[in-house]
Amino acid sequence: MGVSLVPDQMVIQSHKGPYKVEFVEKAFFGAASGGPKRHYIIDTRVAELYPKELADVLNSPSILLIEAKEKNKSLEKSPEYITQLVSSGIKRGHVLVAIGGGIIQDITCFIAAVLLRGVAWEFFPTTLLAQADSCIGSKSSINVGTFKNGVGTYTPPAKITISPAVLATLPEVEIRSGIGEMLKVHAIAGPEAFDQIAADYRKLGVEPKIMQKFILRSLEIKKRIIEQDEFDTGIRNVMNFGHSFGHAIEAATQFGIPHGIAVTIGMDMAGFISVQLDRMAKCHFNRMHQTLRMNYRGFEKTSIPASRFFAAIAKDKKNSDTHLGLILPDTDAIPRRVEVANNADFQDGCREYLDHVRTS
Repeated sequence: MGVSLVPDQMVIQSHKGPYKVEFVEKAFFGAASGGPKRHYIIDTRVAELYPKELADVLNSPSILLIEAKEKNKSLEKSPEYITQLVSSGIKRGHVLVAIGGGIIQDITCFIAAVLLRGVAWEFFPTTLLAQADSCIGSKSSINVGTFKNGVGTYTPPAKITISPAVLATLPEVEIRSGIGEMLKVHAIAGPEAFDQIAADYRKLGVEPKIMQKFILRSLEIKKRIIEQDEFDTGIRNVMNFGHSFGHAIEAATQFGIPHGIAVTIGMDMAGFISVQLDRMAKCHFNRMHQTLRMNYRGFEKTSIPASRFFAAIAKDKKNSDTHLGLILPDTDAIPRRVEVANNADFQDGCREYLDHVRTS
């Protein structure tokens, strides 16, 4: 990818102490170091794509290959994974190594938190979404039945190793899924930050140096937030911008829309609803809509059944007993947490967006 525009490492402060994010050129550099005390949880597709680079890892005596599907990121599947790791001789002083994207990260983090009352884990993120967003912050969740991200934990990794080289094998839609989360964090930083990434949007997928710059910038923005509020009780709530709507869209389509694309639609929808509630001027919606729509292109007319959407958004864990807990942009287009009544007006606004604004 040429000369790197990122530092060698970034240090994140957490309740378990600092952990490092290392940026390396070579894919999976250091993954096989550490000997027999390392147990690998690997995305099957990544193992297929990188047999040479992962040769030493794949020859390890303890490997758990998992297809990166939402159905596999579940409480119901966890006993199967734990049983295999125990059969492979895992001990409390050993290390779990996750190699893959956010689904593999969630599975590994959850197991690391509960197995043997806690084991260390490391992460080699292989998707843009994981590299630019989910890899830091300690938080991860798994599904329980149809309840997306129903249980989870705050268990930071001991180390994260990011190599931009692995992005070259990602399908274009997965790149856009990652860009969705990058757009989210830049929107949180404010209109100027969002407009900067929007101005370079068309370069992100074709100019590696530009992509590197915005990956780093995304992590820098998130770092400031998570170090203030690691346990998501205050300011970190804004990191859910687009997610209440996005998770409901994922559930309504049975995960037929990729996560970062669903979040992109969710941000656009949040802006539209904010205008409907007179919280934000329409000019801000229009300013962001063009870039967000480019990012969810191809999914404008994907069917999102309203009944499934409303059933899913009503289950969001950020809700109170009587209101939906949503992150909506304010008058300055800064996302803020607000409670909104799940009434006919709100639902009419959602239908208007899904059936007309999104598709036009």
